[in-house]
Amino acid sequence: MRVLAVGAHPDDIEICCAGTLARYVQQGDEVVMCYATNGNQGHFHYTTEELAKIRHDEAQRSAKVLGAEFIWMDLPDQLVEEDLKTRLAFIEMVRQARPDVVITHNPEDYIMDHRRVARLVFESTFVATVPHVETGSPAHTKLPAIFYMDSLAGIEFLPEEYVDISETMDIKKEMLSQHQSQVQWLKEHDNIDIIEFMTTVARFRGLQAGVLYAEGFRRLRAWGRIGTTRLLP
Repeated sequence: MRVLAVGAHPDDIEICCAGTLARYVQQGDEVVMCYATNGNQGHFHYTTEELAKIRHDEAQRSAKVLGAEFIWMDLPDQLVEEDLKTRLAFIEMVRQARPDVVITHNPEDYIMDHRRVARLVFESTFVATVPHVETGSPAHTKLPAIFYMDSLAGIEFLPEEYVDISETMDIKKEMLSQHQSQVQWLKEHDNIDIIEFMTTVARFRGLQAGVLYAEGFRRLRAWGRIGTTRLLP
């Protein structure tokens, strides 16, 4: 399969679903990691221009750890809009990725960028199959299943499916560790160690699923998106 993970910011994918992406790679699937915004607002020491370049390079290194394809949409951090230009950019992104399965944010997560990206992914995965909506790439031929990944700290998110990431937890940590500018920002702005934070949530989900570490997901229930086979690894 081809698996597309879409995060609003550099490091969102790593925090919430990188262990599952590593499982996909191990079973021979192709993974595409898409970062919607350039993350250029979150720092005390760098300018927005400097930070956008740093966050791009960190995200690219993370994708390289996994051997994943890399898509950088370069939208403005904290200012994702659902206007025509952005909608078309998401449709084009889906057509480039050609996914069978998509993983993205919980639509009720804590920050507006996450919520808007979730809605844009839902809309664009359908419209990407419509040939008369022109973006530059040919229409996608499949309506992919969508899985929503955990919210930050698991708040108000009850998983329906779990993935055992006990054997890929070290890869998940290595990928998140590439985002050193974000690790620094979250320590200074939110007083958290994001790697410890991520590990705690994975351990908690693991306790729920009866394994050491796990990631939790919910599947979008909509016509054309529901199949009879398990698509998570």
